[in-house]
Amino acid sequence: MGQFLGSDRKIYSDNEVMQWLLSLLLCVPLVMITMPVQGLQFVADQLTQSGGHIHRGSLYYRDDMWRIEHNDPGSIEVTIVRKDKGLMWLLLGRTKQFATMPYEESTVSLLERSMAHEISRETIGTEILDGHPTTLFLITIQEGKEDVIYYQWWAEDLQLPLRLARKDGAWVVQYKNVKLRSLSPRLFEIPLNYRPIESSSPPG
Repeated sequence: MGQFLGSDRKIYSDNEVMQWLLSLLLCVPLVMITMPVQGLQFVADQLTQSGGHIHRGSLYYRDDMWRIEHNDPGSIEVTIVRKDKGLMWLLLGRTKQFATMPYEESTVSLLERSMAHEISRETIGTEILDGHPTTLFLITIQEGKEDVIYYQWWAEDLQLPLRLARKDGAWVVQYKNVKLRSLSPRLFEIPLNYRPIESSSPPG
């Protein structure tokens, strides 16, 4: 069984690391990830407010692949989502380890202009957001047995939702400094010197 040395100098087993990763994943605001139009590539700053906390990260998007570099202390350093492969990789840079998780749309909700389980949509108006013209929508979706209301700021020039917010204030996600540019596929691969957490062999 593989082991690594934590910041408190305690040695943790791979099983303990996996449990820690799973607990962290529940705190990572993946549910607010958006899915733009096919063929679009961009980078953006991601700002999420949830549970009274602000989470910051950098988002890299290319087709059915995206990478989030988390800037929160103690969080997973990098999450790579590969919808094309049906999986996600959680990377721990300080230990050169990664965990593989199944891709599930219930865990990583994909939000296009039309949201999943959308019941109704009403155009409220327009607004300039981060320098981009957006159309503001009031959207009702069905989450289980509950109808939940969202605001969506859709950037007409980028064809991206620059901000999405629950009306009750439970969470808000916003993308700033969006830059359209070509991204290397290598950004969405596991680094060669990383080993899987479930591996019994020590790192090389």
